[in-house]
Amino acid sequence: MYRVFETLDALVTVVEEARGLPMTANCVVPRGDLLDLLDELRDAVPGELDDAQDVLDHRDELMASAERRADEVTAQADQDADKLVGDARAEAQRLVAEAHAEAEQLLGRARHEAERTVADARAQHQDLVEAGRVEYERAVADGRAEQARLVAQTEVVQAAHIESGRIIDAGEREAARLRLECDQYIESALAGFEDTLTRTLQTVQRGRGQRAHRGRPDPAGPRERLGTDLLA
Repeated sequence: MYRVFETLDALVTVVEEARGLPMTANCVVPRGDLLDLLDELRDAVPGELDDAQDVLDHRDELMASAERRADEVTAQADQDADKLVGDARAEAQRLVAEAHAEAEQLLGRARHEAERTVADARAQHQDLVEAGRVEYERAVADGRAEQARLVAQTEVVQAAHIESGRIIDAGEREAARLRLECDQYIESALAGFEDTLTRTLQTVQRGRGQRAHRGRPDPAGPRERLGTDLLA
């Protein structure tokens, strides 16, 4: 094809450089040079056409080969994608199972700690109640004994009544104070247990969130679809 273009360029050059005829647009060209160039052009055209046809035939072959290669690459990509999806799904299931197992362990420990705290609070509550009851009974007994002693003394009967009443009131106030302290201690123990249980549950939730984050696939191609399926 380049030979044809070179021959045409040579013809144009001959015509442009030909001597012009006065008073006309015509020119005098060398006949021999033009005939030689035309013969060369006539000889070059069939060969150039054959070369062009060869190029076209080769192009079809290249395109067919490229299509076959594209099909092979597509099939391999599908296989790789399926394998990646399967591996990611298996890894996600494993991480979820581990997260569930750890959550169960944390909940078991939290439940055990809660039961132990409640048992301790109940035991301390019983001790405080018993101590309050004993103190109350002792105060009442002391008041009654004092009352009896004062009653036995005729000259201070009135004062004995007053003192015994004071002692009994003091005993009742002491018993009420002890009961109040007991109730306050129980309320404080239960509040501490509630705070411990809340922190434990928050730890479990953070553990689950961290496990879900580590198990989430990269947002690219099939992995993105897998992540969407798992979240759904």
